[in-house]
Amino acid sequence: MYIGTGIFLLVIGAIASFAVRDSISGVDLTMIGYICMGAGVLAILLSFLVRGSGGVSSRKVTQQDPSTGTTVEESRVDGV
Repeated sequence: MYIGTGIFLLVIGAIASFAVRDSISGVDLTMIGYICMGAGVLAILLSFLVRGSGGVSSRKVTQQDPSTGTTVEESRVDGV
């Protein structure tokens, strides 16, 4: 989710910083572009941090049935 927003902010920021030559009185479009690009990079980094924190864990349990003597193995995978 944040990756798309980050890429969008990077593109808008680059356009505002490097491609727009118009000027608005009291507004520095170059600085706004740099701020948007910084926010885009931050959004992408946060998306990787959030995605990386929800790891996958697995557990394997081996039990022996006392009445029949057969071994039962159970594997469980939790996570994403």
